[in-house]
Amino acid sequence: MIGVRTTDYHTAGEPFRIVDLTTDPVAPAPGDTVAERCSTVIGPGGSATAPRRGPLDDVRRLLVQEPRGHGGMYGGFVVPADDDGAHFGVLFWHKDGWSTACGHGTMALGAWAVDTGRVAAPDDGDVQVRIDVPSGRVTATVHRAAGRTTGVTFRNVPARVGARKVPVATTLGMTEVDIAHAGACYASVPARDLGLEVSRAALPELVRAGREIRGALATHPATWHPGGPLLSGVYGVILYEELRDTPFGPHQRNVTVFADGQIDRSPCGSGTSARLALLAEDGHLGAGQDLLHESVVGTVFTGRILQGGVTEVTGTAYRTGEHHFTVDPHDALTTGFPL
Repeated sequence: MIGVRTTDYHTAGEPFRIVDLTTDPVAPAPGDTVAERCSTVIGPGGSATAPRRGPLDDVRRLLVQEPRGHGGMYGGFVVPADDDGAHFGVLFWHKDGWSTACGHGTMALGAWAVDTGRVAAPDDGDVQVRIDVPSGRVTATVHRAAGRTTGVTFRNVPARVGARKVPVATTLGMTEVDIAHAGACYASVPARDLGLEVSRAALPELVRAGREIRGALATHPATWHPGGPLLSGVYGVILYEELRDTPFGPHQRNVTVFADGQIDRSPCGSGTSARLALLAEDGHLGAGQDLLHESVVGTVFTGRILQGGVTEVTGTAYRTGEHHFTVDPHDALTTGFPL
């Protein structure tokens, strides 16, 4: 009987299921760097949202699909770092395949590294957890008080604006989107331009719009990243609405529709980085100001932009459980099914 052990967290409501391949190598992840490992598991001729079948992708399917997972599940395989400068690496995955960046996952991994003793931390103060991801090296600064983790700040790879006011036709009408790269490529559009609001009741239409916009931008040159095809193409569509500014800066609510229609329950960590780059270019976010970024379920990240397009996003991450998933050799469903 096959077994896979996981530790689960949620960051601002978005799940993150962790499998440590460095201690429990349930399937191989070949490559000399995390980016190479990601390309390997996607496979020749595959794409991030349509990977080729392989041993590690089968484990992904096992953990994300029903009956062990669900359509909103997210997770990561912990792998060796690229070099001694990082504590470990990670391959991010979701219901459709693989991702090059994940801010909420980076926050969860920072908390996990401290909780498990993989990275020593003080009872009071901060500790940095350095993580290699397919888009580069990121940092999770874990904040501690009275022996417990009180928050995590994710420092991303530099974010940059790709294009502004790109016209896109949807079944809800024409709109203009802004494109930014922040470890993954995001398209931003005001929800009201499509006659929508960011709410749970509007989720079916928001998801439909997100899918249509992502599809319409599939070949747009602004979605190309100089790092190559692994980092290119729209990963997520951010549909947002403006709220009243706080004394510290702008305030927005968003829903990020990523991959093939998956909804981020959190305000989206790397997506927040993309929003920060756009707000800074517009002059709506200055030095010393914070973006208060809400999710569709009401959870919050705060984000700020530093020199050189580097962004920081702060939130909370909590452990939700530990699991030992098994597959009976007589089970016809094996890796499960999507629904």
